[in-house]
Amino acid sequence: MGSKPFFSIIVPAHNAQNYLRKCLDSVVMQTFKDYELIVVCDNCTDNTFARAREYTDRVFWTDYGQDGQARNAGIDVAEGEWLLFLDDDDWWIHEYVLHELHEVCSHTDADMIPFSFIWPNDQYGRFYWDHRKYGINYAPWSKAYRRSFVGDTRFSAEKFTSDVPFAEALMAKNPKIYILDRLVYYYNYMRPGSQTWEDKNKC
Repeated sequence: MGSKPFFSIIVPAHNAQNYLRKCLDSVVMQTFKDYELIVVCDNCTDNTFARAREYTDRVFWTDYGQDGQARNAGIDVAEGEWLLFLDDDDWWIHEYVLHELHEVCSHTDADMIPFSFIWPNDQYGRFYWDHRKYGINYAPWSKAYRRSFVGDTRFSAEKFTSDVPFAEALMAKNPKIYILDRLVYYYNYMRPGSQTWEDKNKC
C-alpha cells in the first residue's frame, strides 16, 4: 500500500442515519483495503454525522443541501488515484467490488470504468450506453473515474441535474472507457427522506 490510497470513495450523506450503516458496511467489508472513505454530511438534522464517524475520521460537514455540491467537497479533499461515488442509501452488492475494479484499473489506460447495477424489483441495468448512439449516462455512482482525468471538473449547483453537466464535461474530454459488465451496485431508488426525495416533493 502506497502513501496515497488507490481509491477515494466519496459518500454524500443527507439525513441517512437509518440507511448509512448498510452503505458503509458494504465498503468496510471489501477484501481490497487500499482506499480512503470520505463521507460528506450535507445539511443533516439527524445523527448521520455520528454514524459516519463510526466508520471513518474523514467526515466533513456542509450545508449545501445538494448532493452534487457535497460530491464536490469530497473530490476537493480526495487523495486517491481513482474516484468512486456511493450514495448514502445504496450499497455495493459483494465484498469483491474493489478487488475487481482494482484489477481493471491497474491494467488499463482508461479514464472511466462504468459497471452494471440492480435496483428495486430486481431491475437490472447496464448504466452505460454508447453515447454516440444513445446519449450519455449521467449517474456518477455507476463508474470509477481516474482522478487525474477528472481534474478540476466539478458538479454544478443545479437541483436534480447536477450530474448532467458533470458527465457532459467529462465526455467532452474524449475519455478512454473500459466497460466492466459485472453487477456491482444496488441503487435504492428514491427512498423516503433522501435529498432527491425531499427536493422532488417540494416541487
